[in-house]
Parts: sequence; C-alpha cells; structure tokens
Amino acid sequence: MTRFSPPPPAGALPDSFFNRDAQQLAQDLLGKIIRHRVGDLWLSARIIETEAYFLAEKGSHASLGYTEKRKALFLDGGHIYMYYARGGDSLNFSAQGPGNAVLIKSAYPWQDERSGPAGLAQMLLNNPHANGRPRTLHKLCAGQTLLCKALGLKVPMWDAQRFDLQRFYVDDVGLAPEQIIQTTRLGIPGGRDEHLMYRFVDAGFAAYCTRNPLRRGQVEGRDYVLI
Repeated sequence: MTRFSPPPPAGALPDSFFNRDAQQLAQDLLGKIIRHRVGDLWLSARIIETEAYFLAEKGSHASLGYTEKRKALFLDGGHIYMYYARGGDSLNFSAQGPGNAVLIKSAYPWQDERSGPAGLAQMLLNNPHANGRPRTLHKLCAGQTLLCKALGLKVPMWDAQRFDLQRFYVDDVGLAPEQIIQTTRLGIPGGRDEHLMYRFVDAGFAAYCTRNPLRRGQVEGRDYVLI
C-alpha cells in the first residue's frame, strides 16, 4: 500500500522569496516557520533571530573566497548553506547576489496541525540539557547549533541543497513581528566589521534569542535600534 503524503501548505516559501537583499531577507524571515520531517514527524520552530552576511564585508564566510564547501553562498537565493560551528550544525539560506546569505540564529518551538505534540517531544529528545534533562521550551532552540540539533538538521544531509517540500521547507503561517530589533551580530572577531548592525530579533521573543539585545546596560540608539 502506498502511504499518502499530504501536500505542503500554501504558505511554503518558494525559492524566489529568498532572492532579495540579505538584510531584507533577514527581517522577512522573522516569524516564518522552519519545518523538517524526521520519519513520520514534522519538527518545527518559529524564526526569532537572524543575521545578514554580505560578500563585501569581512565577517562573512564568502569574503574568504569561493570553495566547494562554500559554494551554496554563491548560488541563487534559496540554497541551503550549512557548516559546523563549535562542534554543532548551523543553518543559513543564500540571498540575492553571490556570497550573500542569512544565518538562522535562533527560533522558538512551534506546534500546529502539522507539527503536533509528538514532534515537540522528538525535539526535546534531540536536544537535551547537558545534565540529560529536557530543556525548557525557551532554551530548546536558543542558538544556531541548538536550533539545528532540536530540528535534526545535519550538514551532510542539507548543505548546498534546495528545499524539499516533503522533507524540509520554510512556511509562512501569517505571523509577523510587531517590532524588530536591529543590532550587531554575535561572535564576529575584532577587525572583521563587528560594528555592522546586521542582526535582527523579533522583539516579542527578545528574551529567548541567543543574547537578549534589551538586556540591562543596552542603550537604544547606541547598541540597538527599533524598526
């Protein structure tokens, strides 16, 4: 018997969606849902933090030049670029123009008719705390490698690939941030354009991203701006 595979919802983003300026794409991806199928389960998370990267600036991988490993950065918008960071997997999408891309920095677990409690339970199993206990929902996808671990996304499987609407895609379910925080990226070494405000955070989820841009000591207009 052939198993019926339901079609993806109408909100599945086409490749053309990603063919836009990396800063604009980084903002437009906030609120979108990453969906990854593992077996019969859809694991899903809402994007709450992104970073834009450009060929011309020193903080990007592409600025180091084309290699076979970095080829996805130089392909059309909508290609998947994955790499290892601190021993974990990281997820990026190519944007408009060779060498430009968006890093998915963090997300928040998402449940709906397609991605139900069983999917969330699998995400919790995928990414336990170091002590073996389940992570809280706030911390489950709060970082680029934690996100990939929770969703079961691996470099060998998806690097330089296109989206597969039966296995891995980004979905628009009609959510959008009420306000976006723009600030500097994280982990950029000194002298590599670390001052550029290319990080974007859904203000409603600021407390759950990699590093809260509204934490004590941060000053609007100096450390971040609201857009």
